[in-house]
Amino acid sequence: MIDHVSIAVADLQKSAAFYQAVLEPLGYRKIADRPASVGFGKAYPEFWLNARPNGARGAEDTGAHICLRARSVEAVREFHTRALSHGGRDDGAPGPRKGEMTGYFGAFIRDLDGNKIEAMTIPPRQ
Repeated sequence: MIDHVSIAVADLQKSAAFYQAVLEPLGYRKIADRPASVGFGKAYPEFWLNARPNGARGAEDTGAHICLRARSVEAVREFHTRALSHGGRDDGAPGPRKGEMTGYFGAFIRDLDGNKIEAMTIPPRQ
């Protein structure tokens, strides 16, 4: 089981504001606020932003992304909407997807630094 993940961001304050809005529909809140890092989570910091103001921007074709679980289809949609309205980019509109073991509902965004983040949920069977 993965305990937490960290991503590099160029402007910590801008990225923290972006993620505070984007992660709220997923049940995350800002839990830790340090000079060079900010942590979001439900009960403890699970998703960290680390300031790297002089770091090179990562290539978008690495295949790497982080997927966060949402409670509902509506939360996935809200995650995507908020990301776009706060300066993020669409990298896969909300919709049904075929996973390896099951279908799911997900959306992909690129944050202010080009990091690829997904929100997903497995809807109840109809």
